[in-house]
Amino acid sequence: MPQTEEFVATGRRKTSVARICMTSGNGKIDINGRSFEDYFPTAPLQNVVMLPLQTAKAVNAYDLSINASGGGSMGQAGAVQLAIARALVQVDANLRSTLKAEGLLRRDPRM
Repeated sequence: MPQTEEFVATGRRKTSVARICMTSGNGKIDINGRSFEDYFPTAPLQNVVMLPLQTAKAVNAYDLSINASGGGSMGQAGAVQLAIARALVQVDANLRSTLKAEGLLRRDPRM
């Protein structure tokens, strides 16, 4: 059985922390054991989370398993966004300049 490569990254925003495990797949996203749409039910929160994948044109390329904790829903969405961006840079270092130009690799240092 071939070993799939796994990329692990952490993102933080204010008091929220998100740890993700990214593997190649078909775009399935689980957050704390729940589906993406169930955990972030509103479009603005979903857009925040999906922005790094859309910028890298990798929306359906990876499966994400995410553990988010602390803070509120917007803080968690920002932490997940940063973690995804950091994992994408691990996958392809050439994406760093694109993601950095969009401000997706910047941590929110408050608190």
